[in-house]
Parts: sequence; C-alpha cells; structure tokens
Amino acid sequence: PTLMKEWLADPSDDAYARLVDTLLASPRYGEHRAATWLDLARYADSRGYERDRPRTIWPYRDWVIRAYNDDLPFDEFTIEQLAGDLLPNPTKDQLIATAFHRNTPSNGEGGTHNEEYRVVSVLDRVSTTYEVWQGLTMACVQCHSHPYDPIRHEEFYTSYALFNNTSDHDHVFEKPVIGIPTAAVQQKIDSVQRWVDYHGSPEQVAQWRRALRTKEPLIRPYFFEDVVGGVFTDRADEDFMVLRPDNSFLLPAREVDGIDALHLILRVQRPSKLEIRLDAVDGALVTELDLPDPHGYQNKVFPMPEMRGTHRLAFVVRAAEATDPELPLIEIYTIYPQPRLPDAGDAGYAAVKALIPDIATARDSLEVPVMSENPPELSRTTHVFDRGNWLVDAQEVKGGVPEILPPLEAEDTNRLAFARWLVSPENPLTARVTVNRIWAEFFGRGLVPTPEDFGSQGAKPAQPELLDWLAVQFATELDWSVKRLIKLIVSSNTYRQSSVNRPELLDTDPYNDLLARGPRSRLTAEELRDQMLAVSGLLSDKMYGPGVMPPQPEGLWDYIPYSSLKWETSPGEDRYRRAVYTYLRRSVLYPGMTTFDGSTREVCLSQRTETNTPLQALAVLNDPAFVEGMQRLADTVLASTETPTEAIDELHERLLYRPIGEADRESLLHLYEDALSQNDGDREAALFLVVNVLFNLDEFLTKS
Repeated sequence: PTLMKEWLADPSDDAYARLVDTLLASPRYGEHRAATWLDLARYADSRGYERDRPRTIWPYRDWVIRAYNDDLPFDEFTIEQLAGDLLPNPTKDQLIATAFHRNTPSNGEGGTHNEEYRVVSVLDRVSTTYEVWQGLTMACVQCHSHPYDPIRHEEFYTSYALFNNTSDHDHVFEKPVIGIPTAAVQQKIDSVQRWVDYHGSPEQVAQWRRALRTKEPLIRPYFFEDVVGGVFTDRADEDFMVLRPDNSFLLPAREVDGIDALHLILRVQRPSKLEIRLDAVDGALVTELDLPDPHGYQNKVFPMPEMRGTHRLAFVVRAAEATDPELPLIEIYTIYPQPRLPDAGDAGYAAVKALIPDIATARDSLEVPVMSENPPELSRTTHVFDRGNWLVDAQEVKGGVPEILPPLEAEDTNRLAFARWLVSPENPLTARVTVNRIWAEFFGRGLVPTPEDFGSQGAKPAQPELLDWLAVQFATELDWSVKRLIKLIVSSNTYRQSSVNRPELLDTDPYNDLLARGPRSRLTAEELRDQMLAVSGLLSDKMYGPGVMPPQPEGLWDYIPYSSLKWETSPGEDRYRRAVYTYLRRSVLYPGMTTFDGSTREVCLSQRTETNTPLQALAVLNDPAFVEGMQRLADTVLASTETPTEAIDELHERLLYRPIGEADRESLLHLYEDALSQNDGDREAALFLVVNVLFNLDEFLTKS
C-alpha cells in the first residue's frame, strides 16, 4: 500500500519507470521469477518414483533466486547450469548451479537397475535442454526420426553423448555431491586449498578444487575391468562389488604419477587383506592393506609410493585366516585416487597433509547433488539405442547437434562447448525461445503460443518481426539482461493498455494475438498464496533455506510405501513463507499448488494448463491457510476502524488497491448486517464473511 500511494502521488513523467526499477530491485523479484524457472528445471524436494525419498537440493533453488536478483546475464545463467563444473576452477555457486540437471527423478526401489535409470535421466536431460533453450520437441527422436521436423533418430544420440559422461548414477546416495562442510572442516579445506594454490601447478589447483568440493572423480564398480569372481550388485539401494578369497579386478589404465593415496569406501565381512599390484594380478606388489575388523562402512586409505607412467592397478583379495572360500570377505563401493600434495619439501607440508584424512572422512552438514564429468579413462562410449531401447545398441556416435541447427564447432565437444553454443551469436534460437517465454509470463500467452514447440507443428507467431527484434535486443543491446528485457516489455505502450476487451475486438482479435489490449490472466498458484498472505499481514519476508510446510490436511503422506516421513506444519514465520519455499514432494503435491494447476515437477513444463474448476473456488473459500489469513485480516481491520463502513472501505482498498464504489459499499454493508444478525451480533464473524467474499472476487484472483 505504501508503494502504491507513493506512486499515485508522484506526478512526474518518469514515475512509472521508477516504480518498475523499484520492483526489479526488490528481493521479491527473484523469488517471483524463480517459480517459473523451477517448472522448467523440474525442481522438487524429493526424488520421485515409488519411495519418493527426500532430496537436499534447495541450495539450487536459492541459487536461482540469487541469480535473478543479481541479474546474472542469461548466457552465463545458461552455461553455469548446464556445465558450471567444467568451467576453469568453478566456484561453489557454479557447481550448485549444475543441480539443474540433478533434479531428474531417481528410483530408489530395491529391485531397479542403476544403469537403466541413469539412462532415463540422461534421456530426460537431452529432451529438457532442447525444450528449454531451443523450443524443440526432441523427446520423440529418442525412438525414431522426428515425424514433422528434419531431425534424425541418430542425431538425438549425438546430443545424448554430450550428457552421457557424467559420474552420477541412479543410487540412493545421489553422488556426486558438493559438500557444505561444518565450519571446523571448512577451515581445514581452506588450509589445504591455500597450500595448493600457492605451490601447485594450474592442473593441481584444478584437481584439488574438485577433490575438496566433490571428492570426485570416484571410481565405481561398474568401471572395474577383468573382474575375476567378484559380483557387482548393481541395484539402487546396494551398488557394490562383493569379493571373496582370491577374487580380483583391475582399474582402467591411467597416469599414476599424481596419485598420493587411494581412498576406498568398503565394508569388511571377514578379516582379510587387499593387495594392489601393477598391471596384472601377478604383477609387482605396490602396497597392501590389512582389513581386520568386520563392521560397517569404512573409508580405508592406501598410501601409494611414487610411480611414473600409465598403468592399470590390480586389486587382489586375500583371506587373513582360514575361511570358507565361498563366504564374502569385503564389499567395495567406491575408490577415490587422492592427488599428490605439491611441494613436499616446504616447511608446513606435513601439517597440511595431516589434514587430508580428516577432510576425507568428515561428514558434511549438507550435501547437494551436482554434475561432475568423468575423466578420460572413465569416459563412456555412446551408441544409438535401436528404436529407443537402451538394451539394444546400434552404431557408435560422438557428441554433436542436429544438422538442422548451426554446427557445433569446438576443440572439445562436451557439455561446456554445447552450453556456449546455445548462447552463441550463431544460434539465435535461444534468444527467441527465452524472449517468448518471458513475454508469455507478462501477457499470459507467448508471441509463439507454443513455447515448448518452435517446430513445424508449433503455432506460428502473430508478430514475427516483434519476436525477432526482441530476441536481437536481448542478446546484443541488453547484454542478456533479463531485468532490462522485462523493463523494456512492461514500459511499452502495448503492455500498459487497459485489459478491457472492447466489443469491436471480439470478432477480429478474440485471443489478443494483435495486442490490441493489455494482458489479463489468473494468478498462478504461487502468486495467489503469496497475495493472500501479503494482504492478510501474515507474509514472512524470510529468504532461502530448506523447504517449509504450511498447513495441509492430515494424512496425505500416509499411503507412500517405505516411508516414515511426516508432514509437520512449520512453526513461527516459516508457516507463512512465500510459496516458492513450500516443500514439494512429487508423489503428493501441496494441495494449494495442485488445485491451482501447479506442476508435479516430474518433467520439464514450459507452460501450465490453466483450468477453472469448482474445487478452486472451494479452496479459496475454505482452505485452512486462506481461512487463517481472512481471520487475521478481519481482526486487524476491526482493531483499526470504528464503523462497519470504515471497515469495509479499508478492506476493499487493501485487497483490491482501489477505493470502493457506492454500489459495492451498499452490497457489502447489506451482507455485513445480515451476517451480524445471524451470528448474534458477532462483529468479527460478520466482517470475516465480507473478507471471504472479497477474497473470492475475480478482481482479486486475476491480474488485469
């Protein structure tokens, strides 16, 4: 209300522009913008599928909000989400940004095959990327050539190859992650990083930054070669190799010069020894480790002597005592080659090196799933899937893009090259698709009404010259600034028109394709909840952090199998946080979101289907969150006014942001008096009914 009064009292010509700048500078801007992007990113606080376990990925949501508030240029916004981990010495935020593609559902059911659901995730990443940045329906090309656009079946898999070399796989531990360590551990990490930054080569600096942040690259059992006797339990809730006496395996060949130690996550079933030999199971002994204590998961460290050249390391299991050869001795989960700390001759070297075991075994206070590329020795080969069947490989393919699009010309054809290609001047489609999506947010309908499909079956733009001009402006004059683009759109005479549909337009332009009037659309689920809390005086401005749980009906989570999680209504101001912070579990959406067409976040969603159902009216009338807001507003207005007329006038202006007309005042007074007589003179109950009516007016639910 204060902002509105200041604007109305400002007679200057640039009052509107200053108001726009004020709104764009508000921290609320990023929260508002993030909701749409999170639909595209299929963001959720759970993993989906049957068990739908929780996922700690809210730092990504917070990164999106900060990126919008900081007006991170859209080209950088793109590159950091698709390939931030491949940037030179990426920051923590750039790694968190890559969680965009870790939002894919993962299947934690015990009998599932990890590789199958890893493949499902990569397929989704390809389709999502092309939908978000190119407006292409690539998903169908997974199984056959595109029926409408000139994209061949094989070309889906050249793009698949760009995303197929990340180290994530479908497992309950959700590795790789970026750890958010405790303060004490962070001090140790900083000490090691300072040492490496000062003494190390650029390659060592990059190695250690990755090691200290993500503990990658990890070698998992599916990379083991020449396995003798070992059994790989490739399941979502297990994922380890069981080894018995005299079983063995080899690691892929790699340069061993920089390996200082091998960290093994394993579980010891019976006392045993693990030998590491050079190039073969009967090769020269490099080192061995006693594993005497059978108990839970352990992080065992093999110090490695200095070696040179490219070798395969062979692992051989030996029984430490007489035992049944059929009984398992150990289970190996991951192997991590620790880089060698540079400059061993300097004072302080021993003290810094002594910190590394503590860092390696420390528990992070938070772990966020991120993207991480496999090193060359662990890279995957990509084949076309015959008719989309991941079990039937056809010809091998390398990374690339469909021929219909500008060529991807890069020395290293990887995710980073692809991300840069998306926002390069040679690829103008990204700017068009992005401008169209932002236009749709303001006008309720894009210049191309099918934002997910710019292909031959998508709708043609009614204003192609306008779309082209905006796209060029966005990528050149505006330097990919979303804030500047929004200011350009909302400052136009086109946007500032009245949204009243004049009779003469009903036949010539019923859908406003010609932009003869201003936009009009119902508020989204998030906007509606936030507006209700704001006008009620309940809305908290607290930002960031884990998802919160506002009131919802009891028992909605009870039917989810293998889950003891409960919806526990958040205390204090967390109960009244903005909707973007509401905990979103894929299998059971928050009712206030799903009733008003909120996304399930299982797949990328370019535009929500807007419905108009009786359930929506019932929700605004009776939902406990709305009832609480109405009650709070009625109490507040009663305390600040003396007569029913004053109370009704105050309510009308607070909810609809304009003075009440005489006819409306009389209608609401009549309603108030009837309610007063039916509630034994209870002024609060009578005024509550007035608030309830105002909350359900089309003018309250619709942006006009």
